[in-house]
Amino acid sequence: MPIGNDAAHSTFAAAMRSGALHHAWLFAGPEGIGKASFARAAAVRLLAEGTGADLPPGFDVPENDRTRTLIAAGSHPDYRELTRQPKEGDKTGLDLARSIPIAHVRALGPMFATRPSMSDRRVVIIDAVDDLERPGASNALLKNLEEPPQGTIFLLVSHAPGRLLPTIRSRCRTLRFDPLNDDAIATVLREALPKADDAEIAALVRVAQGSPGRAMGFAGLDLAQLDQALTAIAHDGDPSNARRGKLAKALALKAAQSRYEAFLDRAPAFIAAEAPARQGERLRTALESYDAARALSATARALTLDAQATVYEMAGIVARLAA
Repeated sequence: MPIGNDAAHSTFAAAMRSGALHHAWLFAGPEGIGKASFARAAAVRLLAEGTGADLPPGFDVPENDRTRTLIAAGSHPDYRELTRQPKEGDKTGLDLARSIPIAHVRALGPMFATRPSMSDRRVVIIDAVDDLERPGASNALLKNLEEPPQGTIFLLVSHAPGRLLPTIRSRCRTLRFDPLNDDAIATVLREALPKADDAEIAALVRVAQGSPGRAMGFAGLDLAQLDQALTAIAHDGDPSNARRGKLAKALALKAAQSRYEAFLDRAPAFIAAEAPARQGERLRTALESYDAARALSATARALTLDAQATVYEMAGIVARLAA
């Protein structure tokens, strides 16, 4: 089970025990906080219960349970998961299509045309429902939500529920998930990254913004070293420009593209974290520097600015904190 959001988990568990589980649920909250992981755990439990299996309390299902084995193999007849798929010709599996097409929603039709095969339930997960192609795929889903196939439970993951069709939202029971606290994020990261040292875990927690998934996107980029460089510039300044020059050259290398992207995110957040400890003119400088850093980060991405020049300029903004 995902760590955190115990209240949301308990609410869904109570609905399962009630015997009157709503047919469509909207798991809403920031990206990367465990909504999809919980949806998958809930799906396994729902389908395993439907077979009459003797299960422990909560959402646990034994590893050797047939339902769990079939879902892991992608061959359970009563389970479907719709996500964005890799683009045609992509061998890495990382270059995903922009949306979930209507054809994938319509492909659920044959399953809905028959009774559930292994129990009295089916489960369909859409991760994320925000990615449905509009208007076709959204309208196709809406039809299923309006006339739900017997025994079917929809678990819809949404990072931005306000962007969904109001008619989709109105047919779902919304379950809200909140950002995780730092302790919970650290626990998730230590389990996922057993070789990471304390400094790296602490650096990842600082960039997480409540989302372990966001933090994992920065894993392996040695954020602790970036933070050390920013701290040195912010606290001691860089009158000779040596520190910012060294940092700019290191992050401009082609092999450092991912660290450069992380730096564009980290620098404004670093300045923001410095501001609360300041007062008067020093606080004003920090706030102005934060605005400048955010603007530069956005412009650098939008216009694909030269990496070395961008890092040099960003480090100069950070150096204002030492004045």
